[in-house]
Amino acid sequence: MKIKEIFDLSIKLGIEADFRGKERISKNLLRRKKEYEKLSEEKKADFDMEALINPYMDSRIYNIAEDKEIKKVLAGIDIEGEELLLADKMGDIDLTIGHHPEGKGLAWLSDVMNIQIDLLNYYGVPVNQAERVTKERISEVARSVNAANHNRAVDMARLLKLNFMNSHTPCDNLAADFLKKEIKKNKPEYLEDIIRILESIPEYREAIKIGAGPCLFVGSPENRCGKIALTEITGGTEGSEKMYEKMAQAGIGT
Repeated sequence: MKIKEIFDLSIKLGIEADFRGKERISKNLLRRKKEYEKLSEEKKADFDMEALINPYMDSRIYNIAEDKEIKKVLAGIDIEGEELLLADKMGDIDLTIGHHPEGKGLAWLSDVMNIQIDLLNYYGVPVNQAERVTKERISEVARSVNAANHNRAVDMARLLKLNFMNSHTPCDNLAADFLKKEIKKNKPEYLEDIIRILESIPEYREAIKIGAGPCLFVGSPENRCGKIALTEITGGTEGSEKMYEKMAQAGIGT
């Protein structure tokens, strides 16, 4: 497969795993297209056209130094300067794939946070309340990213002549969908049951070995789960701390 084929597959799989469904995603893209058509010619010239076809703008192809068949990949949660230098040093890496966004992907991170509004609504929070708490947080993230030197790793990849892309929300969607199915299948009653489910998953077992396994931050293992909501896996980054009150009011226990 070539880089574009790998990237397109990640977007396709992300859409298939998206809890909102393909119809909602298509409506969102159509809405964005209509907004684009209303722009002045001057604004259109600066518009990022990928926004009309990519529902996950925190996932991008950053650099294609050589468009070739990809046989060996260096992948990581964070692919930044150090990892790019490692890829260059190794010498036989065809493509570097990060999870967390860089460059334009990071600049658009606040955009995918709108998923959190639909996610909270999916679990019973009234949509207007979900919008109120989430949009405030979206504004905070947008301001923090705007001040960041977000294109540094992309520039390094270009100078080192390395192929570079990332897949953020598509992977988060796949993880959320997987865990949702596991929880539904195992029907945990207590918090310790959820921990046990997570610890049975191979990837989490590997995380335990490096001190990054599942951890219960609030509550007791003997507490009952109540209504379970997977709200912190997809949606760009951490949501507003104010959402927990709204979630509790919606009957969510865990």
